[in-house]
Amino acid sequence: MTVLVGYLAGKCGHAPLNLAVEAARALHTSLTVVAVVPRPWMTPSPARIDAEFAAYANQLGSDSEREAREYLATIAAGIDVSFVQVASRTAGDGLLEAVEQTGADVLVVGSSSSGALGQVVLGSTTDWLLHASPVPVALSPRGYRGSRTGTLERITCAYSGTPESVRVVERVSALTADLDVPLRIVSYAIRGRTMFPPEVGLHAEDSLLDAWAGQLREITAKLKSDGIVGEDVELQVITGRGWDQALDATEWQDGDLLALGTTSRRSIIGVFLGSHGAKIIRHSPVPVLVLPA
Repeated sequence: MTVLVGYLAGKCGHAPLNLAVEAARALHTSLTVVAVVPRPWMTPSPARIDAEFAAYANQLGSDSEREAREYLATIAAGIDVSFVQVASRTAGDGLLEAVEQTGADVLVVGSSSSGALGQVVLGSTTDWLLHASPVPVALSPRGYRGSRTGTLERITCAYSGTPESVRVVERVSALTADLDVPLRIVSYAIRGRTMFPPEVGLHAEDSLLDAWAGQLREITAKLKSDGIVGEDVELQVITGRGWDQALDATEWQDGDLLALGTTSRRSIIGVFLGSHGAKIIRHSPVPVLVLPA
């Protein structure tokens, strides 16, 4: 068992390393840092160009290991840390190759550098990994500095009431039991932009949203009555005029992790996030753990 984290010098900062250290501490396991460097094209080229490209790739890998090693020396005391380098055409393929090579149980990646600080920002590589990874993927918000305690303190599981989401709750509940951290279940009732024509008025929309939230409370309460989760688990239903407002209205604490699952599609290889799951990820202010179907 190991936590695998992708790190490349000058690319995503220390945020994924901070989350990976917390995960390794929580799981009582080792940490493996992988640098995915570009692989040369197979088309023959002048020897000098090949040699220069190989030297560049090797230097990038060495710089990445040096930077990660220096930083981890300040935050990863007591954790067994190793480093690997993978040459690949794409970062995503290289990370999945490293997952297979190391037997990793979870893959940690950072957010795109193009988004706002404190938010999980999906780039093309992370978006693809959520569809293709055979192991859970943990996403660090941009600029994530880690919790004050240096480990996970609570897991919040997003729940929609579908049979697939029940299975996700079961998996997350087992994980919290293994990690000895509290579990919270949160369901979201979001006001759509076009719930009714404008002439109907906001009062009808408010009434519908309240009724929807009430149904979600009944559905969520069945998790306890059906024995899916224990009586000590906190259940919440959050409403909002949009996903950004709903996630902001959710009370988060230091050391929180948001977990959600994917939905399988038999006709297509891999897994696909539901539309709600993708929106939750993009508005989450805390690290996100995505479980494959």
